[in-house]
Amino acid sequence: MADNSSKLSGTERAAVFLMSLGDDMAADILKLMGPKEVQKIGGVMAGLENVSKQEVTSVLEEFAQVVEDQTALGIDAEQRVRKMLTRALGEDKAGGLIDRILLGRSSKGLEALKWMDPRAVAEIIRLEHPQIIAIVLAYLDSDHAAEVLAMLPERLRPDILMRIASLDGIPPQAIQELDQIMEKQFSGNANVKSSSVGGLKCAANILNFMESAIESEVMESIQDADAELGDKIQDLMFVFDNLGDLDDRSIQALLREISSESLILALKGAEEVLKEKIFNNMSKRAAEMLRDDLEAKGPVRLSEVEAAQKEILAIARRLADAGEITLGGSAQEQYV
Repeated sequence: MADNSSKLSGTERAAVFLMSLGDDMAADILKLMGPKEVQKIGGVMAGLENVSKQEVTSVLEEFAQVVEDQTALGIDAEQRVRKMLTRALGEDKAGGLIDRILLGRSSKGLEALKWMDPRAVAEIIRLEHPQIIAIVLAYLDSDHAAEVLAMLPERLRPDILMRIASLDGIPPQAIQELDQIMEKQFSGNANVKSSSVGGLKCAANILNFMESAIESEVMESIQDADAELGDKIQDLMFVFDNLGDLDDRSIQALLREISSESLILALKGAEEVLKEKIFNNMSKRAAEMLRDDLEAKGPVRLSEVEAAQKEILAIARRLADAGEITLGGSAQEQYV
């Protein structure tokens, strides 16, 4: 790929490519994406400016090369996915991931929820049994689930998080109740034994995305009700300063996806160790400019700092889910 295109992030390259297509074709491609992908790429598309002809050409050439390298894979894809993931991750770990991929793909009801405004989702589920609410939130992306949970009654939040943490599968009866809430039918196998969603990590991820004040209240209530469960959730929570545990390659990949303004705001509340880690993974000139910007920024609201940190954590988790970086710290398994 040409040097000009390499200056663009992956999302920017995708946006340039879509903008190069006709409106109808671009719309057809966007229909196949998830809500978070559409929102991210759409935002970049709306902000595109001063894209040179050479950059567009480079992006299109890269796409043509990728297509040329593709093969006619896809026959009996579901079984192959099951076998490959089970072999790569082991039966226990692969089970939950396979359920999310295959059940989520066939479930119009759950997919529809992901596109809905958090307030609308909260209105739909607020009167349901806490166990049903827990199942619904466990299926949503963690940041989306956190927004929905914040809009539910305060007294319900700790109970729901504890139920999410305790989930180790969804029995057929629970799926039937979920169907009634959504007024849609899953197209998957009705005889499935269970779908592995929820769990301690899911609960910790949702808490990570909540406002700090609400997060503290919920954790305090959980600790009061079940100290052991609270400790387990706390151990799995990944906070902003844990980014200091990332390796240099992961830090550099993360920095390519973060806007300068978000990074400056987030670092205003970061520990010095993390700041130095960031500086050491930038060019000397870029690090000096960032130091100057931090000093010139002056005092900022704590809420703005926390929002920027959560935004960066969301990007880090997305990159980790895509296998582009490896998260370190207490939220990640240890390898030997």
